[in-house]
Amino acid sequence: MTMNMRIMVLSVMTIVAAGCVATKSEKSVAGGRPSGTAFVSTALMPFVEKGELPGAISILYKDGFEEVACVGYADVAEKRRITLDDPFMQCSQTKGFCGVTIAKLVEEGKISLDDPVHKYLPEFKDVWYIDSDDNKNTRVLKKSPVDITVRMVMNHTAGFEFELPGKRDNIPGGGWSGGMPIRIIAAEAAGRPLSFLPGSKVAYSNTGIDVGAAVVEAVTGMKWEEYLKRTVLEPLDMKETSFKPTDEQLARQIEMYECVKDKPASYRRQNGWQQRPYNGDHVFPSAGAGIWTTARDQVKFYKMLMNLGVGDNGVRVLKEETVKNLLAVSSRGAGREGYSLGLSAPVEDGVESWFGHGGAWGTCCMVNWHKKELNLWVVQLTGGPRPWDQTRNEAANAFFNAAIDTSAADAYTGRTK
Repeated sequence: MTMNMRIMVLSVMTIVAAGCVATKSEKSVAGGRPSGTAFVSTALMPFVEKGELPGAISILYKDGFEEVACVGYADVAEKRRITLDDPFMQCSQTKGFCGVTIAKLVEEGKISLDDPVHKYLPEFKDVWYIDSDDNKNTRVLKKSPVDITVRMVMNHTAGFEFELPGKRDNIPGGGWSGGMPIRIIAAEAAGRPLSFLPGSKVAYSNTGIDVGAAVVEAVTGMKWEEYLKRTVLEPLDMKETSFKPTDEQLARQIEMYECVKDKPASYRRQNGWQQRPYNGDHVFPSAGAGIWTTARDQVKFYKMLMNLGVGDNGVRVLKEETVKNLLAVSSRGAGREGYSLGLSAPVEDGVESWFGHGGAWGTCCMVNWHKKELNLWVVQLTGGPRPWDQTRNEAANAFFNAAIDTSAADAYTGRTK
């Protein structure tokens, strides 16, 4: 089906959306009992019926109860309903996976967060940075008196560019799908001037996380993606998660759509940062962004974080104190907002604290280990506006503030306080 045909069908579908849009709740997805609530699906259906929101998945969990909603379509033109087993690109949520691999090596005593990166990657022994005034009228190249540390590359304070020129230029539009091997990324990053003195500012960077993955490779003697698979993905039984989805997986992927104000979303075959074929020879694993997964698989990773290192299958991936001290709280200096190791995290740990990460196409998952709560959201969208975001957040808050009736063994009904 051509792009024009997809867009035309998408517009027509809004007329009949109320009669055929998928709206369902599935049981035992996040290891909890059904809450009996439908806060999110009820809130989102008006947007789905108008075609503004093609499809979305929401998984909410709190202290043993879950609300799961799959609304709309993975492919509107084909009328293929969105499900928990449809693959999607999680983009920057990949950073948290790298953070876990770094945390594992720290708890095993193989690295320290304050180790200089050049201890493992000698090319970072001497680095240069651009010193400029506030208005950037004066720019001077200086040799850094400060070593880049493992901590800095993982919390975006090293001064790296978002993506390197070599990575961007491999294919038109650049991006992580036109990447390079991780060790080559690290070598190029070491030869380019930093944007500021390491540790002095914050600049969100895929490059820094890739350098962190290169450290993992140097320490373990394994490709980062292989170490991730053996120590995280396989123990958590995440069989649908990889950097190169199979043709069979891509046949059921969640398609991408462009948001349009007050109109049905338009089909988008690809984004410049992520170019087809998604499993082609031009695709290299990137720790900054690149993992494909499914909602059913992804929730296993975040439940492990929420459970302080233990998967729902009972397998321990990390020690409890590792999650509490390295992943659930910020590793940045004062006044630089919260970020730990590849994860957005609070500056101070407390009962209201959530940590996790989002991705470029709108995916996000946050967990609170104190309250045993999880909030996962899956879409594949570009552009805006996205008026459903506020509505969905309000619905999620309603779930987390609801009192769940546990009086019946097989019927759980949510009621608002």
